[in-house]
Amino acid sequence: MSDKELSPVEHIKIASNYLRGTIADGLADELTGSIAEDDTQLTKFYGFYQQDDRDLRSERKASKLEPHYQFMLRLRLPAGVVTGEQWLKIDDLAHRYANGTLRLTTRQTFQYHGVLKKHLRPLLQDAYQVGIDARGACGDVNRNVMATANPDLSALHREVHDWSIKISEHLAWKSRAYEEIFLQQPPQGEDHEPIYGTTYLPRKFKIAIAIPPENDVDVFANDIGLIAIVENDTLVGFNIAIGGGMGSTHGDEATYPRLGSVIGFATPENTLEAVEELVKIQRDHGDRSNRKHARFKYTIDDHGLGWIHEQLDERAGIKLKPAREYKFERNGDPLGWAEGDNGNWHLTLFIENGRIADFDDNGTAHYGQYHGPAGYKLMTGLRELAKIHSGEFRLTGNHNVIVANVKPEDKAKVEALVEHYGLDDGHKYSTLRHSAMACVAFPTCALAMAESERYLPELVTKIEKIVTDAGIKDQPIVIRMTGCPNGCARPFLGEIGFVGKAPGKYNLYLGAGFDGARLNKLYRENIDEQEILAELTPIIEQYAAEREAGEPFGDFVIRAGIIAETTEGRFFHENVGSPEAA
Repeated sequence: MSDKELSPVEHIKIASNYLRGTIADGLADELTGSIAEDDTQLTKFYGFYQQDDRDLRSERKASKLEPHYQFMLRLRLPAGVVTGEQWLKIDDLAHRYANGTLRLTTRQTFQYHGVLKKHLRPLLQDAYQVGIDARGACGDVNRNVMATANPDLSALHREVHDWSIKISEHLAWKSRAYEEIFLQQPPQGEDHEPIYGTTYLPRKFKIAIAIPPENDVDVFANDIGLIAIVENDTLVGFNIAIGGGMGSTHGDEATYPRLGSVIGFATPENTLEAVEELVKIQRDHGDRSNRKHARFKYTIDDHGLGWIHEQLDERAGIKLKPAREYKFERNGDPLGWAEGDNGNWHLTLFIENGRIADFDDNGTAHYGQYHGPAGYKLMTGLRELAKIHSGEFRLTGNHNVIVANVKPEDKAKVEALVEHYGLDDGHKYSTLRHSAMACVAFPTCALAMAESERYLPELVTKIEKIVTDAGIKDQPIVIRMTGCPNGCARPFLGEIGFVGKAPGKYNLYLGAGFDGARLNKLYRENIDEQEILAELTPIIEQYAAEREAGEPFGDFVIRAGIIAETTEGRFFHENVGSPEAA
């Protein structure tokens, strides 16, 4: 490919001197709260995005002020596991350098909002003191590696967590730019990127590990999904799925979400080599001209799965074995206490939309930007738990928290704090709310077209009335909402999915698999709340009356002919709406 065919971002990476750009100069410029436009592409590799408060844009523009620039910063946290000491430091940084809240992401890590430019360096330095960085939390590299969090098998979870660390460290970018710019360490020799080269990957790359029957990481939504195969309580290897990805663009049928395709089985001895080689295949053959066509899913669909096998063989002599049998049953988080096979206890707490904050007597936090139960001291309660808990905390792929490995003698102490702060009040909420997820969207995400985190709880309340009136209030239905089609909360895996189209308007999708193994499909386009409720009411009533025993909502709407099944991402835009209408 000639230089003229490369996208602008590729030119920025080429000229960046291993991701340095002019970031250091931008951090030193006190005349603006922003950094240079080209550098905003590079800082993603360091875990942060430049944003501004969209609620204040008009006001600041009228006052002839620059936008209220601030940064969203994610941490790299393989499998979402932290100690109590690390939790306390992460909490402290939110108050010293961010907006006083924490956001749990759907990739098992923490996200800070409202970080000012002058606070980026001290935040990353202080996180580094407790063994946490943000290298590769965003950018055109492998991002945070996910792994099953639900602790049914304690020893197996530890092993899979170790795999997440191994993969994360192996695929982390190696340039010393992170240490030089943000940790202010001296240069040490020449830079070298043995896996990524000087231009890194064409787009972001995501990896997750699941342990059946739990698919709590939505393993098929990742560029590489590793499905643990367990025999006689021993991990014998992984089925490898490739080509998952949620992002698409409204009105562009050449873009589509895709679920990973299982291509074979690898033993533990061959897994890391296979993962690295798949990343290199995408490095060498991914589209560097059109970023909307640059994810691994399009490379695979352009060339075919057979070509992937040929590449693995030609490049590294890798011949995967036939995939082993497995079965997923769900992709949510069972709440409450569970006993592990090591005799320790684990408590899963519901965190609505992943927002950790203390809510005042009016149910608001951060100047009314976030909403929750009145007087709910969630952030304080979790902080107090971190002070006494000798085990670890696990963030889930559904942005909940597991207080993991509580010793039997400590369980009463944990229960007392949980009760005092009402941390288990999630049990009072409906199964519908437990199964709902939203992205951040307004006011900070530059891509948002509609509300998501701030609106979904209100919409769920109205859908709760529909399911209660229909007599199925305890029936779990997976609901996902995003403010745009980039798919951060994996909306195309919602049995009911909402994707923002404009302020107050959403595309409605139906029919995803309850186990996370089937995409949904567009049912109605660009509709408001009144239309959403009018569309869902008769469908939910029909489901209540006609469903078969144990039949999930997503399966029912396909069987009943309400929506066509999406069998592959390539067919996501076909037969839109009901089969009869198509």
